[in-house]
Amino acid sequence: MLNRLRNQRGAALLETAITLPLVLLVTVSIFEFGRAYQTWQVLTNAAREGARVAVIFGSTDTQVTDAVRNYMKGGQLPKYGTATVSVNRNVPFGATTASTITVTYPFQFTVLNPVIRLVNKASTAGAGTTNMVASASMRNE
Repeated sequence: MLNRLRNQRGAALLETAITLPLVLLVTVSIFEFGRAYQTWQVLTNAAREGARVAVIFGSTDTQVTDAVRNYMKGGQLPKYGTATVSVNRNVPFGATTASTITVTYPFQFTVLNPVIRLVNKASTAGAGTTNMVASASMRNE
């Protein structure tokens, strides 16, 4: 019985060595993708804010871009100045026209960056960086 107990002592260590990295990977992934989702939500709301400014009569593209960047700054996005804001007015929208605002933001994962580099090799935003895109349209009145 003593030999049987001695042979099982390393089994728990081996099982822990196999499962612990997987548990840590899942935990870190939850935090990283949660941060990515939060960033995407800020971008979507920033595009909506820009669309609200764009439908105001007499507003300029600079005012729209400033409104989008200010919202992103308020949402605590660190690279809000590097975001690309595209303003497209007079887009056909049924019987009338609309203004469409598209925001492109370079998002970089913190811990999962090496994994993302393997998956996203053809990224134009740089190594390990993923471009997040959000857009919003509002009818011109």
